[in-house]
Amino acid sequence: MIIGYFLLGLMGIVLGLLGGGGSILAVPILVYVMGYDAVYGTAYSLFLVGLGALVGGIRYAMQGKVHFPSVFVFGLPALAGVFAMRKWMIPLLPETVLSVGTFTLTKDTLIMGAFAVIMVLAAFSMIRSARQHRTDNEDEHPIRYNYPLIFLEGLVVGAVTGFVGAGGGFLIVPALVLLAGLPMKYAVGTSLFIIAIKSLLGFGGDVMNHDIDWAFLSQAGLVTIAGIFIGNYLSRFISAKQLKALFGWFVLVMGVFIMTYELYLK
Repeated sequence: MIIGYFLLGLMGIVLGLLGGGGSILAVPILVYVMGYDAVYGTAYSLFLVGLGALVGGIRYAMQGKVHFPSVFVFGLPALAGVFAMRKWMIPLLPETVLSVGTFTLTKDTLIMGAFAVIMVLAAFSMIRSARQHRTDNEDEHPIRYNYPLIFLEGLVVGAVTGFVGAGGGFLIVPALVLLAGLPMKYAVGTSLFIIAIKSLLGFGGDVMNHDIDWAFLSQAGLVTIAGIFIGNYLSRFISAKQLKALFGWFVLVMGVFIMTYELYLK
């Protein structure tokens, strides 16, 4: 249990540093280290990541690194997607999704497998973006909106991250950088606010369907918040290009690990 709390603190550092990726750690920690099943693990991940993201987002806002119009344009459709997924769609999935001969696809394996695939795809988009990173001062470039794409991306990201129990920063940050044209560090701060609102609302859908261990969540929440402060401080010393590359490779490694575990080691 002590190892689990230590890793949750590390998750907070990642969330504060990268504006996402916290749930990429939270879900494996809660499922593989602390022993929760995928449904409870993804539910508790939404709460912890949402709480940590709220604290981190406020700190970025105090530094003027949050683009609030993007919070609403992207965030509102994402809210609808994540709440609908957690409230109505997840409870409808049977424990055994598919059984063919000796092969059985369980609900937990489906959730974790989808989680890993999404991580790998998001990782490649950010690694490619880091290699194409501008060498001039990106903060001087105007923000270029593609409203229909941002709205659609918000809806899809909300539904997808609601399914896998993620905050969605590993999808939100690439969307804000590539579609809205936000500088990386603005995308990080803006992502944290979107994650906080979306994750906590999604967790509200779980509260209606499950018994929640509030004592555990209180302790884990304090550890996560401490990590957020550390990560937010460290972000001041890392360039936007380095953040993009670090984000992409981190997500890629975690995605490959989860995919390998679910297919060959479980």
